[in-house]
Amino acid sequence: MSRLGNLGARLYRGEVGYDFIRNRKIWYGVSILITITAIVAVAVGGLNMGIEFKGGAVFTTDTKAKISTAQATDVATEASGHMAIVQELGNGGLRIQITEVDTAKANEIKETLSDELGIPAEEINADLVGPSWGEQIANKAWTGLGVFMILVVVYLAIAFEWRMAVAALVALIHDITITVGVYALVGFEVTPGTVIGLLTILGYSLYDTVVVFDSLKEGQKDITKQTRFTYSEIANRSINSTLVRSINTTVVALLPVAGLLFIGGGVLGAGMLNDISLSLFVGLAAGAYSSIFIATPLVADLKEREPQMKALKKRVLAKRAAAAARGESPEGDGPAYGNDETTENAETAGAVVGQRQQPRGHGRTPGKR
Repeated sequence: MSRLGNLGARLYRGEVGYDFIRNRKIWYGVSILITITAIVAVAVGGLNMGIEFKGGAVFTTDTKAKISTAQATDVATEASGHMAIVQELGNGGLRIQITEVDTAKANEIKETLSDELGIPAEEINADLVGPSWGEQIANKAWTGLGVFMILVVVYLAIAFEWRMAVAALVALIHDITITVGVYALVGFEVTPGTVIGLLTILGYSLYDTVVVFDSLKEGQKDITKQTRFTYSEIANRSINSTLVRSINTTVVALLPVAGLLFIGGGVLGAGMLNDISLSLFVGLAAGAYSSIFIATPLVADLKEREPQMKALKKRVLAKRAAAAARGESPEGDGPAYGNDETTENAETAGAVVGQRQQPRGHGRTPGKR
């Protein structure tokens, strides 16, 4: 078995692990800092909306121009009276985008480009987009996002419980905010491809979160009938048992997306590939992070406020304290469990990462084999 596979098996059995619940405040702080940065970036710098939302024209040609990209930018800007964005395509052609331009001037601009680029006018494709079309896309995107959020909350509240629904909703908002903030920071255009990418990562983020929730749901069965673990400890074990799976799934998903973003965009030129791949890349990474460090710890925080869970925690700590007084090792002592109070009050709690202490066995009865 590979080292990673062996680690995954040990994590699943609870032999090793990282105490996510105990360190949850650190990760909450990291998430809050990143989220605030994203919000400030959007508020200050704003988003670079594409012509689908602003309206304008896109001129493309498959023929190599006789002037440079910088010169083409100056020509297009002067001809239209608006700032133009010129990108060289993988086949040597050009993509000239002019936002908020009067579509009635499209033919005039096309003729000017034809003369300056040295390309026949019939070989220049012009796509005209009105701002009303982009507004319709934005409205439909917001509607789809709202419906998706409502369905997610209703489903998780029925299939699991309302606390998990709230935690999943917070994680989704977290992922969307970070992704939009990255777009504001790097200045990538927001296009329909971006919207498609955002809606796609919502499904992935939810899938990764539900995997952990399902493990937690199984682990908390008859939880109040035992005195070995608190709810937070069981939640922490659920995260660790699915940790390698989450990492593997995320890496496998990120590799092709990274290829689209860093290789495909560079070879084929910027466009729909970059628009959708950036949102997917950032969203997939943020979704994996939130499912591990945000969603489940938040469920544990909400759940530990219940009277039953508070009573369970007192019984568990009392049992461990009594075992410590007798010099015995309490059951359930080991890594991947615990929260602040449990670790502070239970002196016999095991290391966060290390071999789990096994229960003491009885020696073989003399004379028996």
